[in-house]
Amino acid sequence: MPDLIIYDCDGTLIDTETLYGEVSLDACHALGLTSWTLDHYVDSIVDIPWSDGIKIIEAAHGRPLPADFEQRIEDAVAARLETELRALPGVREAVTAIGGRRCVASSTSLAPLRRNLAITGLIELFDPHIFSASQVARGKPHPDVFLHAAATMETEPRSCLVIEDSVPGVRAALAAGMRVVGFTGVAHDKERTARRLAEAGALTVVDDFRHWPALVAGLRA
Repeated sequence: MPDLIIYDCDGTLIDTETLYGEVSLDACHALGLTSWTLDHYVDSIVDIPWSDGIKIIEAAHGRPLPADFEQRIEDAVAARLETELRALPGVREAVTAIGGRRCVASSTSLAPLRRNLAITGLIELFDPHIFSASQVARGKPHPDVFLHAAATMETEPRSCLVIEDSVPGVRAALAAGMRVVGFTGVAHDKERTARRLAEAGALTVVDDFRHWPALVAGLRA
């Protein structure tokens, strides 16, 4: 029975990944990486620390990125967040129905993570138990942020259940010694994403938060 449910944020509770993906892909195309598709961007960049993503883009570009590359992306995304960012359907109802101990553990830096949860009205469900990879030495797929969350909440990793939308996140949870369920609610190719999450080691995959309470209850049973 899970003593603690750990929620990833981007792509799981909220859909910032679509915004970041669209804006960042446009920026990559402007660099000349015109062969990159959204699938390529998601597979390569999503749910790892942005500093690591920058290195991947730089390697593909073959030279250093413009000094304002990251800021241009952040500014373009910020302009859309206030009007476009929403919690995923059913999140509030599902989290409330499950109850129990819960937290967020995300690759997003702490300040924007808290901002995004506040914009979507979800911060009150988790505060103050909101953890970021910026608080630990290594981001996903390393287990550091999940272990930090469990230690702070005084819970054994084996008693934690994680819900994650990405392969690096699934691998990070497994490396932490936790059970993990994959989530495909925002994936544009749900079948492909579900297959990749299962291959990475997810116990099962859910695509709608309406099914989440029953799934957790089944795991408890």
